[in-house]
Amino acid sequence: MGSITVNNLSKAYKLYPGRWSRLAEWLVPFTKPRHQLKWVLQGINFVVSPGEAVGIIGINGAGKSTLLKLITGTTQPTTGSVAMTGRVAAMLELGMGFHPDFTGRQNAFMSGQLLGYSSEDIARLMPEIEAFAEIGDYIDQPVRVYSSGMQMRLAFSVATAQRPDLLIIDEALSVGDAYFQHKSFARIREFRSQGTTLLIVSHDKTAIQSICDRAILLSAGTIIKQGLPEEIMDYYNAMLAERENSTVRQQTSDDGKIQTVSGTGEAVVAGIALLNANDEKVEVIDVGQSVILQITVSVKANLPELVLGYMIKDRLGQPVFGTNTFHLKQIQQDVTAGKLLTYRFAFAANLGEGAYSIAVALHASDTHIAKNYEWRDLALVFNVVNMSKEQFVGVAWLAPKLEVL
Repeated sequence: MGSITVNNLSKAYKLYPGRWSRLAEWLVPFTKPRHQLKWVLQGINFVVSPGEAVGIIGINGAGKSTLLKLITGTTQPTTGSVAMTGRVAAMLELGMGFHPDFTGRQNAFMSGQLLGYSSEDIARLMPEIEAFAEIGDYIDQPVRVYSSGMQMRLAFSVATAQRPDLLIIDEALSVGDAYFQHKSFARIREFRSQGTTLLIVSHDKTAIQSICDRAILLSAGTIIKQGLPEEIMDYYNAMLAERENSTVRQQTSDDGKIQTVSGTGEAVVAGIALLNANDEKVEVIDVGQSVILQITVSVKANLPELVLGYMIKDRLGQPVFGTNTFHLKQIQQDVTAGKLLTYRFAFAANLGEGAYSIAVALHASDTHIAKNYEWRDLALVFNVVNMSKEQFVGVAWLAPKLEVL
């Protein structure tokens, strides 16, 4: 099995005020430095254990791709070290190592050899590579005529032609079409079940939460948080909405889960409850039961616009359904400080059995990114049980009408 140990890893680049400064430093090496160091990564420490799947997230420029290049050895660190065990397959920048004038088949042979395969191995695996990539006759055309999606198909097919001990993937998969993304992640899940260790960089919340055991959040070249994927993704989303007067904080709920709260505090959730048809609070409901989500909002400042949104998530934190009063055309305009508003969303809980949570957002415009008054994850937790429907599987109850002809 593969493993990764990153110890005090840092990377800096030299910045020179002009081109002659670089030449002068090279010609007269014993004088004072003529450059400044620009640190893109500092003091990175973590371990990926055998069989573990770890996701790395962060905004553009946080240092994610640089970190993967240091781990795979395509860039050398300024300080620190990386130790890896097992056979490694890495997929970093799209088409890295592909020669545009060579055919897809020729590039597959070259890429495979870089991964440690012999020519005989690649020839034996080539039919499977072609079948998985599904690029047809283009396999014998120059790569320069490929779309970015076709390059990704071929690169992924080569990198995963045999199950590696350690699979490292950058955001290259994001350029693929939906069909091939599903196909690729199905192969990744299969490898995981067989013991492959995974390190993946992605902005795809669903991918991180469905595949990974742990997530690492990078910001400005340092690790600011690591933990369960749902907890880290909630914190990351709150960071995206953070503005000058807003805060991001995390607190432990009664059931031990980490709850993320962010926002300016100009409007806050004063109460939230799930009610049955008799307006009684419930924590356990039946599949398809009619319920009311009641949310009370306390306005702390004069607001030109107030929008309330909610998101139902499954036990992994993946979104099941979400909407807000902007899309429902019920925006509150010119709301005064001290006002208390009660929202009641009535719906049939056509959900599968399991545990669910509700996140609530108070903001302006259509999303909380523009102006975030409060974002509260795990604002409410409830359970769905099947007491009245036929047996089924999944997170949604979609009652079919059957006709056999």
